[in-house]
Amino acid sequence: MLRPSSVACAPPVPAAAHVVCSRLLSLATRQSIELIDITDRIAELVRDTGLRSGQVVLLSRHTTAAVRIQENEPLLLEDLREFLAGLAPATSAYRHNDFRVRTHHMHPDERPNGHAHCLQLLLGSSESVPVVDGALALGTWQRLFLVELDGPRPDRQVLVQLSGQTRRPAAERRLKVMTSRGGPRLHLVLG
Repeated sequence: MLRPSSVACAPPVPAAAHVVCSRLLSLATRQSIELIDITDRIAELVRDTGLRSGQVVLLSRHTTAAVRIQENEPLLLEDLREFLAGLAPATSAYRHNDFRVRTHHMHPDERPNGHAHCLQLLLGSSESVPVVDGALALGTWQRLFLVELDGPRPDRQVLVQLSGQTRRPAAERRLKVMTSRGGPRLHLVLG
């Protein structure tokens, strides 16, 4: 079981190596529907592992929170919150919210959140982002978000799995022809 403080990554090695590691990102949310930009934290994990080429997979560990790529512009985020709230209103009738009838997956602090499950189904649980030259290969305005759909919640978790090469793989290295008294020689140029 992963804990927020667990470290499942081996330290980078000097030679090109393949790394696969998982980290658990924990966040508290404050609003019923909230978009939290987690891009900088994910980019920091990429730097910390020394990942140069590969991918990062992010997974929301909840059925009422999503992970999405979107622009971080305040007015757009407000539009998105209003759009989501209107798409599946919390005040609508959901069978999942009828605690007199429902018998599965009930716990003492169960809350009526059928709307959040419906929204998460549409948004999805995960994103995958390429890593190129040691950086997330996101577009100009693209950012990574945890999308809270049933907040506030004290502990939302995003599993982050990083995999790929810690240094440029051999296919990306360049050969340089050098001339010397003995004729041309090939030199491997790293970097």
